[in-house]
Amino acid sequence: MSRFFRGISILVILAFSAISIAEEVSKEQIKGLDEQVQDIKKDVLGISAELNLLEEKLLYPSNTQISLFVSVSEKDKFRLDSVEIELDGKAVAHHIYSFKELEALQAGGMQRIYTGNVRTGEHELKVGFAGQSIAGNEHRKVDTYSFRKGAAPGLIEIRLSGPGVNTKSIEFKDW
Repeated sequence: MSRFFRGISILVILAFSAISIAEEVSKEQIKGLDEQVQDIKKDVLGISAELNLLEEKLLYPSNTQISLFVSVSEKDKFRLDSVEIELDGKAVAHHIYSFKELEALQAGGMQRIYTGNVRTGEHELKVGFAGQSIAGNEHRKVDTYSFRKGAAPGLIEIRLSGPGVNTKSIEFKDW
């Protein structure tokens, strides 16, 4: 009997040893797989960025591309609520601003609100915005801007400001 129990004891010890070795190998394999997954994620993100650039070049060739950017006067602390933009009588953009977006704009940031295609020649941009002054008064303005689109990509900044900062609440800058 003692030989039997000794044999079983040895088998049990060997079984537990095999299980612990298998667990160590599995942990190492899992760590290796996790590193491979992270490498694959980096590759996928890189490919995605390249595809986005390619898509933009295909959808918006430089000779027809127009991009519109919104900024606010850094000195002005009015609260911008929303912006609506029409290009040649067609609504192309509408945006309602969150607190974080407004903070970024007030810190000097710019938002690319629209990118699209237009033919070369004369165009009209109509911009309207709504917001509130520091005193809490509602502030709404609408203005139009005529521009000529050449062969190069068109870049237009739309700078918004609250009441009293500038004589114009909407200023346009063609780059």
